[in-house]
Amino acid sequence: MAPRPQNPDTIDEYIARATPGVRPILARIRRTIRAAAPGATEVISYQIPAFKAHGVLVYFAAFKHHIGFFPPVQGDPELEAAVAPYAGPKGNLRFPLDQPIPFPLITRIVKHRLRQDAARATNRTTRPKPHR
Repeated sequence: MAPRPQNPDTIDEYIARATPGVRPILARIRRTIRAAAPGATEVISYQIPAFKAHGVLVYFAAFKHHIGFFPPVQGDPELEAAVAPYAGPKGNLRFPLDQPIPFPLITRIVKHRLRQDAARATNRTTRPKPHR
């Protein structure tokens, strides 16, 4: 039995292991996220690339026929309508590889997730502690 390949430790490794035709798409998605969230940290989580601020902002992954983008978009009706054509069964986004990747939409999603992340972080720090 052949040994299982080791999981990637970095986004660079993840991209390098992708098929040659998908590598430039993954690299541009990474640059797009970095530009929209310059203070976010790159991590590998659940064996796929992710960007974190206070919590995870977004994940992205290459599949055979699409790029997956997670988590589902919630809390902005206009943005929810814009991503609807890409929503999969659980609301996670699927950008088909045979169509142009909507990079401006990715920017909007990341900025939205940054606002949500900052609001959650503020709520965690301003919430009164329960009395015991």
